[in-house]
Amino acid sequence: MRVFKTKPFAKFAEKQKISDEQLMWAIQRAEQGLIDANLGSNIIKQRVARQAQGRSSGYRVLIFYKIRDNHFFVAGYAKNEQENLSDTELKTLKQMVSMYENYAEEKLNLLCAKGILIEIITGE
Repeated sequence: MRVFKTKPFAKFAEKQKISDEQLMWAIQRAEQGLIDANLGSNIIKQRVARQAQGRSSGYRVLIFYKIRDNHFFVAGYAKNEQENLSDTELKTLKQMVSMYENYAEEKLNLLCAKGILIEIITGE
C-alpha cells in the first residue's frame, strides 16, 4: 500500500498544519472500517482534527481509497467553510478517479518525481 498527496492537497495540509501522521491515522481508521462518509466510486471523506480541537469541528479530507491498493489525498476543507460537496464537485472527483485507476507504478513514480504527487513515507 502506498499513500500519496496531490500537490494542491499538500499545500492545503501544510497551510492548515495537518501532519502526515494525522493523514495516516485517517487511512488507518478507514482500513478498520471507520469511514466517515463513502461518496461512491472509491471516494471517501474522513474527518481530521484541528490543532487543540476534535475531529468533528476540524477538517474534511477527500481520499481516493483503494485505487490499485493505493490511497490518494486529493482535497480538503474546513467544516466551517463548507458542509458538503456540490454535485458538480463530486462528479469532477469521480471523473478524476477513473484517471487514477489507470496509473501503473511507473506513472506514479514519474508523477512523484515531477512533484505532482507526494508520497507519504511511514516508518512501517
